Amino acid sequence: MKKMKKEAACLLTMSMLLIGNAFARGSADSDTMTTGFNPDKESGVTIEQLRGSLGTDVKIPNKKLVFGAVAKSLSNEYWRTLKSGYEYSAAYAQKNGFDLTLKVQAAMSENDEQGQLAILNNMINQKYDALLLSPISDGNLVPGVETAIKKGITVVNVNDGIIAECPHFIGPKADENGELAAAWISRKIAGQGQVAIVIGMPKAFAARERTIGFENWMAKNAPGIKIVAKQNADWDRNKSKELASTWIKTFPEIKAIFCNNDTMALGVEEAVKESGKSIYVVGVDGIGEAYDSIKKGELSATISSFPYYKAQIAVECVVRNLNGQQIPRVIWTPQALIDASNVDENAADIIHWVPTKYTH
Repeated sequence: MKKMKKEAACLLTMSMLLIGNAFARGSADSDTMTTGFNPDKESGVTIEQLRGSLGTDVKIPNKKLVFGAVAKSLSNEYWRTLKSGYEYSAAYAQKNGFDLTLKVQAAMSENDEQGQLAILNNMINQKYDALLLSPISDGNLVPGVETAIKKGITVVNVNDGIIAECPHFIGPKADENGELAAAWISRKIAGQGQVAIVIGMPKAFAARERTIGFENWMAKNAPGIKIVAKQNADWDRNKSKELASTWIKTFPEIKAIFCNNDTMALGVEEAVKESGKSIYVVGVDGIGEAYDSIKKGELSATISSFPYYKAQIAVECVVRNLNGQQIPRVIWTPQALIDASNVDENAADIIHWVPTKYTH
């Protein structure tokens, strides 16, 4: 097992400091249960802090449980990895004497809002014990969530978009994605030069917050860096490639491009490679293809939010909730910047992962 490099450790430390260490809330307060809810502004806790407060042991429920998870689209590797994490959680629970079934479904595409809602409604009709939801937009799953809550089904919001009606949000700080990317790019270009931002879906909370985090960090810490362009590419690889090709011609001095996810970043990297120029490209998510590209010396960096472990954290939090433990409104999941200095490190080592401890 390799030793974590100093730069990787510093990046993770910075990430955890940004999260903070407050454990201010038990159940959701009424003032946060509004359409204006923004988890990035909340005093969330990490899984380590949650375990420190409630205990490391998670009691195995005395009955068989069935959970349903709704993702965006499995055409995106990020959501396939989250699905793998959910499936591992169920297998791990069974191995430890906990009869848990977890069924994962997703929309046909990342703009199929009604299709995703239909999946949720079907799970509600099947009377699942808990629902773990990653909506396409902040509003498309709200009708189903309201119905589920009325029926007494436990519901949690996992990652983006945001469901203000959900009692709990489990995911990374989205604005911190942008902050970590901005800090890395600023170091690489010595705080001077032109950069651009490729935005995801306009309706997506993560796209908005990642962009805001990047812009605010630059404005506060790197006045010599100018954001010369920003435009959405709807999480699409081909759109982002075309956009980057145009920008490279329009702004010949551009030094870096920040993308709201890895799929778009990989498209941008293709455009950069074809141009023959040296431009830093940073994505978000930490999908396998992004890791491979970094290892090849192509993609510059990604902000990994470790979806495989995020899924396991979400399942543990739901089980704790079903056991009657008071879970905070927001639970932060780990993230770290991955570049050539730490891309070969084991993800579990980077985030210091400790598996859920089920006990009878």
